[in-house]
Amino acid sequence: MSVEPIDQSTCHSAPEIEAAVAALRACELIVYPTETFYGIATDPFSPRALENLFALKQREPDKPVALIAADAESALALAREVTPAARRLADRFWPGPLTLVLPARDGLAPELVGPGGGVGVRVSPHPIATALAWNFGHPITATSANLAGEPPARTVAVARAALGSGIAVYLDGGTLDAPAPSTVVEIDERGWKVARAGAIGAGEIEAALSDRIRK
Repeated sequence: MSVEPIDQSTCHSAPEIEAAVAALRACELIVYPTETFYGIATDPFSPRALENLFALKQREPDKPVALIAADAESALALAREVTPAARRLADRFWPGPLTLVLPARDGLAPELVGPGGGVGVRVSPHPIATALAWNFGHPITATSANLAGEPPARTVAVARAALGSGIAVYLDGGTLDAPAPSTVVEIDERGWKVARAGAIGAGEIEAALSDRIRK
């Protein structure tokens, strides 16, 4: 299914969002815009949905996928523990292009948890991404809409060319012109480190955590 570009001012009730959420509930995959690039969403709590996602992307099983949540509360609920420093970063940069890798709570799928035991999550400022997570009722996957190793998609046309009929719904948010992906910061009681440089500079992170010791 393909749709015309969505009126972002009304996207919380748009029929396109309803169709996409229905696909998520059926464990299907959808492509949607974020504040950085197009992503693939599916139900991160469904083993079948995650299996479909990894097969379509041809992604190695030991490379976990990050998530997007509707708000900070649901994002931080994925963590086993949330330090004051992690909350400070969430308060400072969410919604925004900052993925926090936090100690994963028990019971999350292995496909979501990295080798260090962390789960990556962010709250997107893009209204379509937020509407999806909000209406679905829990976080959605946020892996980029491309085959493993290929550049991220900035348009639905590029995503469609790579992923084809493996996607149930394509949500067109226009051309995305972000200069960089989300910054990924691993943070726990031991400290923090930038695991992937991105839209938010390390200096901004350090300034927000000026009294923390960097790992």
